[in-house]
Amino acid sequence: MGLSKLIYKMMGWKAIGSAPEEKKCIMLGVPHTSVVDFVIAWCGMKILGRTPNIMIKKEFFFWPLGWLLRKMGAVPVDRSRGANVALHNIEALQKAERMILAIAPEGTRKKTDKWKKGFLVIAKACNLPIYLGGWDYKTKRLITGVRFWPSDDPNKDMKLIQAHYAALGYEGRHKGCWSYGDETPKLLPNDYNKPEKVD
Repeated sequence: MGLSKLIYKMMGWKAIGSAPEEKKCIMLGVPHTSVVDFVIAWCGMKILGRTPNIMIKKEFFFWPLGWLLRKMGAVPVDRSRGANVALHNIEALQKAERMILAIAPEGTRKKTDKWKKGFLVIAKACNLPIYLGGWDYKTKRLITGVRFWPSDDPNKDMKLIQAHYAALGYEGRHKGCWSYGDETPKLLPNDYNKPEKVD
């Protein structure tokens, strides 16, 4: 945590909010326009007291890089079995005792209106909440965001989520490289769509 605080101090950033209270959940990172976003997200979450987990191809887990990646919370993904990424993530979450699965829903560092819905499928399958987190390079803040519970309609959920981010108006590292879609900006309340019973 000391190193993360030093990096944030040197870069002039602040981590806003608190770490998720759940042992397992999904954390979105928006807008994703640079590899520097990983440093911002990882250091910010460490400052808040949790280690984010990301999925990385198992081919990268060779010594000594593999040791470092695991220490940083990375989880190896075996693509040779032919299963898709969503299934790998579901399996990893079900096996883990604690995990904050960090996902960039845009799926690319280039501008795109169509975000990947895999995180909604994962959250629903594992009965987990999604934190609408992100970073704003204009104000240099990392924000853990509101807690969102997925419904049975990922298309509807995605529109709500993109509208929420549009209302927040976060700016990425590289201007003009992100899009929140064409949804009318509208903020979501915390614990949106929370089920009456949560496992």
